[in-house]
Amino acid sequence: MSTYDVHIIGGGLAGSEAAWQLAEAGWQVRLSEMRGSGETTPAHQTDGLAELVCSNSFRSDDAESNAVGLLHAEMRSLGSLIMREGGVHKVPAGSALAVDRDGFSAGVTAALTAHPNIMIVREKIDTLPAEGLTIVATGPLTAPGLAASIGGATGSDALAFFDAIAPIVYRDSIDFDVAWFQSRWNKGDGKDYINCPLDKDQYLAFHAGLLDGEKTEFREWEKDTPYFEGCMPIEVMAARGVDTLRYGPMKPVGLDDPRTGRWPYAVVQLRQDNATATLWNIVGFQTKLKHAEQVRLFRTIPGLENAEFARLGGLHRNTFVRSPDLLDPTLRLKAHPNIRFAGQITGCEGYVESAAIGLLAGRFAAAELAGRALAPPPPATALGALLGHITGAAEAETYQPMNVNFGLFPPIEGRTKKADRKKLYTSRAREALAGWIAR
Repeated sequence: MSTYDVHIIGGGLAGSEAAWQLAEAGWQVRLSEMRGSGETTPAHQTDGLAELVCSNSFRSDDAESNAVGLLHAEMRSLGSLIMREGGVHKVPAGSALAVDRDGFSAGVTAALTAHPNIMIVREKIDTLPAEGLTIVATGPLTAPGLAASIGGATGSDALAFFDAIAPIVYRDSIDFDVAWFQSRWNKGDGKDYINCPLDKDQYLAFHAGLLDGEKTEFREWEKDTPYFEGCMPIEVMAARGVDTLRYGPMKPVGLDDPRTGRWPYAVVQLRQDNATATLWNIVGFQTKLKHAEQVRLFRTIPGLENAEFARLGGLHRNTFVRSPDLLDPTLRLKAHPNIRFAGQITGCEGYVESAAIGLLAGRFAAAELAGRALAPPPPATALGALLGHITGAAEAETYQPMNVNFGLFPPIEGRTKKADRKKLYTSRAREALAGWIAR
């Protein structure tokens, strides 16, 4: 491919999805990814496209009563590569969609590599292109040179927050004389999670260990960077109160310890991380504890006394732009309309949300190349609600990363029962999306 119609910078979920949408529409794409060129990020471990870092979960797949499940369904109806490969590489996770990380990334990489309209180039891009249609999908770990170029183009400082990674345990190192398989309230297949119970004394000792454990030290420029609430390090949650974890990731409700027939005082859950079920992710245990401290403390959890870790937790700095001020309704940079932004760098949060904004950026660019206008999806859809939040509905001065949720949707008119409201949101969204696709 000697020429191309669109240059996409970044081969994460958003960039991969945008490339797929454009290529499927018949346009030629140059996809630049710096991993594989001798460069990497503080969080990635491979050079695979669409590598999952923080978790292997796409969260709920319930399209009837959950906003992210609805987003899954909308993306599938628009030919999403990310959702297609997510289905191919699905692993058990109750009512959630979780995937085999390596298989998923390999599947996305293979599909994009094989597409005749996509050229993948392993290269580092340090400056925004001055001309030509461009989609910047470099994610929350944008390289410093390009981040500086973005700052110069926007005339605004990039915002930043910390994102923490949870550890992964080898299944054969878990003690199943103590731990057991069960999904909360036996949802899904009923046995999709491994549960490690703690009594009150064990929980209090673990809580104290989180507070006292040696943490990663911040560099000077990182000290005032806020955390994102949806990926809070467990020791930061612990500092908010002695029972905070028992109402969060260590909630025992709906889990019956087979040794006692009762709910434990607290519980640590692990979720399958690969197709062969050899690796299990400790749910909600993102952390900035030093590695040696993690091994020592996490081995005090009943059932994990001899745990072997495939990966320990970590911490990295995320960046995003003040999108409500800077982007138009089709994700173009107002000051440089040849450039679109997509994915987590826009301030959406979550794998699915990132891919969804990549999908829209790709479709907007394809329409522009075809010389026609594509109206944004209706705000009553999950895609439209998320896009609207990013491009204007949110307050720019207090803008923070956001997952899709029904609070972003226009309210349901009239009096409704609370139990019925979510299904009203989803049925209205399906009708609105069908009309948008038809148009």
